[in-house]
Amino acid sequence: MRNTEIERLFSGLIGEEYELLRVMHPEAAEMSKRVGEFVSNNGTSGAGLPLKVLEIGCGTGITTLALLNSREDIHLTSVDNEPTMLNQARQNLSRWIEKGQVILVENDALSALCDLPDDSLDMVASAYTLHNFLNSYREKALAEILRALKPGGIFVNGDRYGLDDFEAHTQQVQTEVKRYFEVLMERNRTDVLEQWILHLFSDESPHHVMRTQPTLQTMEAIGFYPVEEHYRQGINALVSGRKPKTS
Repeated sequence: MRNTEIERLFSGLIGEEYELLRVMHPEAAEMSKRVGEFVSNNGTSGAGLPLKVLEIGCGTGITTLALLNSREDIHLTSVDNEPTMLNQARQNLSRWIEKGQVILVENDALSALCDLPDDSLDMVASAYTLHNFLNSYREKALAEILRALKPGGIFVNGDRYGLDDFEAHTQQVQTEVKRYFEVLMERNRTDVLEQWILHLFSDESPHHVMRTQPTLQTMEAIGFYPVEEHYRQGINALVSGRKPKTS
């Protein structure tokens, strides 16, 4: 099933030059490590069974690699709807793909989730993907994550969680934009800068922006409990939600 609400935000130049994000936004690489560490410390699958994990939005494989290094018993499937990104991920993760440690799937997140059986995953992990979703699409995806998780399973997301203080949030975004200009103008990459500024406008638009408290409240309303924020640096936060165990 292909979902009609998906957007192709990383096609073309912005996807081809995605590795520049490590320099523009070093917090992203750090957050990928934190997602991997969270999975390492919190995943449970039962005695002798592999930890079944779905990654939403593998991109070029930065968080995927952190997940693969998090524990030996992980059984990882990673989904992305952008061929430009997946082609880079296949190169970056070729060793693990050949060993069968990760399966890369070209599909949008909601369609991939809807194809999964109920109670089939130990964990769902993601980094810097959900904030790209339209609000309506994101809410549907969260509901499908809950359905697909086993009772007691966990969703962990390192992402842009907008500050509820609008003035403080704006200051954070302005600092981010300034760094984009510094990094990319120094490299004479005005072409990439243009695409990232356009992308940031999308991130901050009312139908995309992922404000912290409304998002956590939505997760609770869907059925995640507890919903917790474990770490924050500016507008970057690590959040988790657990599917309650059945009585």
